[in-house]
Amino acid sequence: MSTDERSAGPPQASSAPLGGSAAHEVASVGALLLGCIADDFTGATDLANNLVRAGMRVVQAMGVPGQPLDTDADAVVVALKSRTLPVDEAITQSLDALRWLQAQGAQQIYFKYCSTFDSTAQGNIGPVAEALMEALADLPGADFTIATPAFPDNQRTVFKGHLFVGDVLLNESGMQNHPLTPMTDANLVRVLQAQCRRKVGLIDYKVVAQGEAAIRARIDQLRAQGVGLAIVDAISNDDLLRLGPALKGMPLVTAGSGVAIGLPANFGIAPSNTASALPAATGLQAVVSGSCSLATNRQVAAFIEAGRPALAIDALQIAAGVDVARQALAWAEPLLGQGPVLIYSTADSIAVKSVQGQLGVEEAGALVERTLAAIARGLVTLGVRQLVVAGGETSGACVQALNITQMKIGLQIDPGVPWCHAQTDAAPDGGLHLTLKSGNFGADDFFSKAFAMLA
Repeated sequence: MSTDERSAGPPQASSAPLGGSAAHEVASVGALLLGCIADDFTGATDLANNLVRAGMRVVQAMGVPGQPLDTDADAVVVALKSRTLPVDEAITQSLDALRWLQAQGAQQIYFKYCSTFDSTAQGNIGPVAEALMEALADLPGADFTIATPAFPDNQRTVFKGHLFVGDVLLNESGMQNHPLTPMTDANLVRVLQAQCRRKVGLIDYKVVAQGEAAIRARIDQLRAQGVGLAIVDAISNDDLLRLGPALKGMPLVTAGSGVAIGLPANFGIAPSNTASALPAATGLQAVVSGSCSLATNRQVAAFIEAGRPALAIDALQIAAGVDVARQALAWAEPLLGQGPVLIYSTADSIAVKSVQGQLGVEEAGALVERTLAAIARGLVTLGVRQLVVAGGETSGACVQALNITQMKIGLQIDPGVPWCHAQTDAAPDGGLHLTLKSGNFGADDFFSKAFAMLA
């Protein structure tokens, strides 16, 4: 890419890979500036989207790659499905991702979690963050990191250490009813402290408002008090942009995707249109939705109210042995030529709890995920080349069913949700345009807006 195509290029790497050793030094195409580890697939895309908007060329890998990076990129986001795994498994996968990113020469590591801080009293945010800190312990400054899920563009703000969703506290936002990670406390210092051995502190809005020097001074003060992690207040993008320079050189950053808007400038990169370029879109259109969030429920309702064809799938039928995937594909095939179709398991919290009561939480989720993943692959086999997937767990299952290993990140549809392009054996004629939408993200008309953008 020529210098006239970007406002500023990344500086030439002159140092060894972050925390690297001789055993880790695997040849790659170019210096990797930022190495990211995301705890679910939609969250990975959300992070990649913000980095692309800030000018970085980004590749998203599905799981830890088995070989070195083979294309130029400023940042790589390794997408894991670790958010709801047992803690030990989440740590193991995250450390595997760290070692691969170190081998690519990553200069800084970014552990990304959800903007609603989805976790339980056991983790996985705190334990994974501490495991990464320990793995990077030989680097100056690795004894401290920040934590903030703030993403003002999506109405996620942190004030006095408390997470707000829009105008309400996290525990009043609907997240208290999440089927896997119910969030009943908005005090993030308290939530994170319950998961960590290290002391957790706070960098509040008064400090953040003063900018880089004040933030760095507060970090030094917290270090002296024995604090290892600190929640950071942010109520606007300006706060995140003030925070960014203070994170330059910090070996590990942990955050939602919002902090990403302030990091590319630390590497001399500015926004440009070329970072988000994707191939032209072709083919049929479909939506697969497994999220049961309030936002996705509204999006499903809006799609149906617009007169679009939609089919609900039933976990109890799946459990009874009915081939729901085959039935759904038979329903969709004659309709696809007329415009986008929607196949969904999205339901309100009462209906979800009823099914979970009969099948069990894990069994109900696994049955639906497997079925939606089979449907997604079947739709692509039928000629769908523009696919929207709603829900983090659903997105992970669908991507795995489609054997997608990497995605190029393109234009943003709504805050935190971009179109992507990927190669898959189910679409050998040029690949697939794909968007992985976090359940909580997107306007009510997200589905129709997404396809209109590609058109």
